Amino acid sequence: MAKNTYKSNHFKQEPKPKRKLKFKFNFSFFNDPKFKFSTGLFLIILSVFLSVSFVSFLFTGKADQSVLQAIFDQSIQSSGQEIENWLGLLGAFASFIFIYKWFGISAFLINPLIFLIGFKLLVQKEVFPIYKAFKFISFMTIWISMLFGYMNLENSTPNEMSFMGGGIGFELATLFNGLVGWGTLLFLLFALVIFVVYFFNLNTTAFKLPDTPQASPKEPKAKQTQNETNNSDEVKVEQSKEKLPDEVNVLTRKVFSHEGRENAAMNKEGDDMFDLSIEHQSEEEMLDNITLKSTIKNSSSESPSNEDNLDKQLVDDFAKESIIAHELDAPATTPINDDFSQNPLPTKDPDINSNIQLNVNVSTSEKPQENLPEKKTEIILDLPDASTSSKKAKKSEAPSELTLAVEDTTINEEKNETLTSVETERKKLVEEKLGTDIDEFDPTLELGNYQYPDVDLLIERPQSKKTVSQEELEENKDKIVETLVNFKIGISSIKATIGPTITLYEIVPEAGVKISKIKNLEDDIALSLSALGIRIIAPIPGKGTIGIEVPNTHKEAVSMKSVIATDKFLNESKMALPIAIGKTISNDVFITDLAKMPHLLMAGATGQGKSVGLNAILSSLLYKKHPSELKLVMVDPKKVELTLYNKIEKHYLAKLPDSEEAIITDTTKVINTLNSLCVEMDQRYDLLKEAHCRNIIEYNSKFKSRMLNPEKGHKFLPYIVLVIDELADLMMTAGKEVETPIARLAQLARAIGIHLVVATQRPSVNVITGIIKANFPARLSFRVTSKIDSRTILDCGGAEQLIGKGDMLLSMGSDLTRLQCAFIDTPEVEDLCNFIAAQKSYPSAYSLPEYTSDDSDGGNRDLDLSDRDVLFEEAARTIVSHQQGSTSLLQRKLKLGYNRAGRIIDQLEAAGIVGPYEGSKAREVLIPDEYALEQLLSSLE
Repeated sequence: MAKNTYKSNHFKQEPKPKRKLKFKFNFSFFNDPKFKFSTGLFLIILSVFLSVSFVSFLFTGKADQSVLQAIFDQSIQSSGQEIENWLGLLGAFASFIFIYKWFGISAFLINPLIFLIGFKLLVQKEVFPIYKAFKFISFMTIWISMLFGYMNLENSTPNEMSFMGGGIGFELATLFNGLVGWGTLLFLLFALVIFVVYFFNLNTTAFKLPDTPQASPKEPKAKQTQNETNNSDEVKVEQSKEKLPDEVNVLTRKVFSHEGRENAAMNKEGDDMFDLSIEHQSEEEMLDNITLKSTIKNSSSESPSNEDNLDKQLVDDFAKESIIAHELDAPATTPINDDFSQNPLPTKDPDINSNIQLNVNVSTSEKPQENLPEKKTEIILDLPDASTSSKKAKKSEAPSELTLAVEDTTINEEKNETLTSVETERKKLVEEKLGTDIDEFDPTLELGNYQYPDVDLLIERPQSKKTVSQEELEENKDKIVETLVNFKIGISSIKATIGPTITLYEIVPEAGVKISKIKNLEDDIALSLSALGIRIIAPIPGKGTIGIEVPNTHKEAVSMKSVIATDKFLNESKMALPIAIGKTISNDVFITDLAKMPHLLMAGATGQGKSVGLNAILSSLLYKKHPSELKLVMVDPKKVELTLYNKIEKHYLAKLPDSEEAIITDTTKVINTLNSLCVEMDQRYDLLKEAHCRNIIEYNSKFKSRMLNPEKGHKFLPYIVLVIDELADLMMTAGKEVETPIARLAQLARAIGIHLVVATQRPSVNVITGIIKANFPARLSFRVTSKIDSRTILDCGGAEQLIGKGDMLLSMGSDLTRLQCAFIDTPEVEDLCNFIAAQKSYPSAYSLPEYTSDDSDGGNRDLDLSDRDVLFEEAARTIVSHQQGSTSLLQRKLKLGYNRAGRIIDQLEAAGIVGPYEGSKAREVLIPDEYALEQLLSSLE
């Protein structure tokens, strides 16, 4: 009988192949600072050694040549004694190879390149761009060697200067001489011109000739002259600050009537291929240089006698069409030169004036960076062709004059005046009842001596002296252009804007280029630039350009003091809750109103600046708002991030009446606090309903005007800001109990002055649920770990490509802004809180309304314990012995159904044996042991 054999249900495992030993080389050795230092020092010594040996070769090379050729027949010691080179046998051999055998006299150019490489490795600083030096030296070494080689080739008899070309130059000259003969000189000249154009990035449009169309022989001579006049001239006027007028319309008059327009530079027709202009950040330097580019198309030629009338007509048309919409802030330093108005523009076509587009690109900043190239502001005037406009006018049959229908709004104004008069009469009635003229209610009088924090409490951090150099800008520009050209993408212009941590390159692609094609090259551009965090914005909203954000080599930290101490923040009075987060790419201080957001959702991986961002928001509010106008509710599950604000509990914090600590760390208290805020929200809406107001601003305005009676429950309503430091922990422990009140507050609390700032380091879909996400239009993301997290928080990618350390993206509706968060350290927050805590405060923290949960108010308290279940006592002993208040435990131990076990649990809760319902968690057992249980059961009998 055959035996049954056991066979496992696992797949047969194939034997693993033996791992082949692979040799791995550790490249981290090359990043060792000691290795870089020693290598750099060696290269510097080598460059000096070669330079001395090359110079010695000029005097001793002829004498050492025979010794070097016979070096293998003699010993090194005897050869060294015969060598006359200053650096001995090694110097003679090196100079013989480099000069005689290879490059000739151009070998001297190699030494500076070796020195530059060694100097960079030694001191970690680049004096001159090495890649530029390499290109220049490589080309000039071959070119000079070939030039001298050709000159030696033309000499029939060799002379003492035959070594000037070297062996490589002589061979190349011989090759080209056999191919093209004396055309070798033309080839050398052509190569030099091409190299100069590409290396120095020269503008090749200077060699364009003006287009002069020839008239047909049948046309009369007058008409031929008129056609010649119709050719468009492009005028470029560079106006310095010394000749800057007060108004732009005067400036345009100068442009059109500039003397010498007939001989204008036609070489500027078309557009500069790559025009890199740097937008800097100073209001004082905003008007340093202005470049005006205007393309003027003339339709006809007029006699000189009519020029004055035409000039006047042109200026009048400018005023009628209201083209000048931008006024310059700084006055002119010199009077207007009348010579500009002597030669007006000969044109009569009114369509030119009506289609002028004025584009002004200005970037301002509080503190300009130093050692940057000269800043320019570009004002571009585009004027259409007169011939095309006249053709369009002939084709269109629409009337030349358009009627403008103006809607009468006097009815609305009368309504507003009626409402204002009603409020005024109501206020007069209040004053008549009191018998005297009353002042407005001032909520700050209770703490009338309160002093706002001083800016000196913040630390002034020194600005980095290492800024973005012109070489770095040019290098990045060339690499971007080269990458796009490699993928057959042409661009018409490129512009750079320098920020504290990144530089924004704005490019304008040529016509016909798809935006998606450029956007797909994100990784290729990052590879060519060897940089982390390349982000492509295609297109930039409102600009019509494509942005490429490249991190700076030397990043600049933004201190909180540099943001708070600006006039833009200190003098800001229109915002209800102003917060200064940081600076934009153009170094502008970014200030926004939390009341208009109206809630902020923050996310970011660990260590990317999320906690610093919270401190920056809270510090901004403490600097601008009085304790009577602002109250903070802080939730800190980590228990260490917001503890510094405990000192200002009686000034700014709000808490539950029975709570000991104002900063909430317990999950149960968080649930009660959130529900208490919902009760506060409902109570405030009742007050707004009674006062016939729509929002907190109208309500407080009426209350200050004493139009609301405090005896009827009306009071001044401060803003309440709820700050949650870690939402993920709350969602894991409480779930729906936290999600529901947060969603209610986010949906309804805007009008009554309750705003939320919620932060998390795990922006996943189970933390930021759809209900929460839908009610937070403003979202702030620091660097996250994946594109999925970026899409969860921002609804788009990009946050995973940030560079960290405060680099963030702020999404407000459809706008996505890249910012550098202001840095505020823990000692600065501590000093700020100590300054506020040392002043007079309220007797206690702001009390939130008491919240009673539905479970405690439900039917459990109303249960009749005299009508207990038969198994009540046995169930109580089971619960206490296991110390687990679970319905399923009673089902298993007592063999009960779910409904009966649930009723027994409710009876145990009413008797005080177990605690209230806590969601998916088991109920808390309130009786510690069976002895206490027996005493409780005996009291129930």
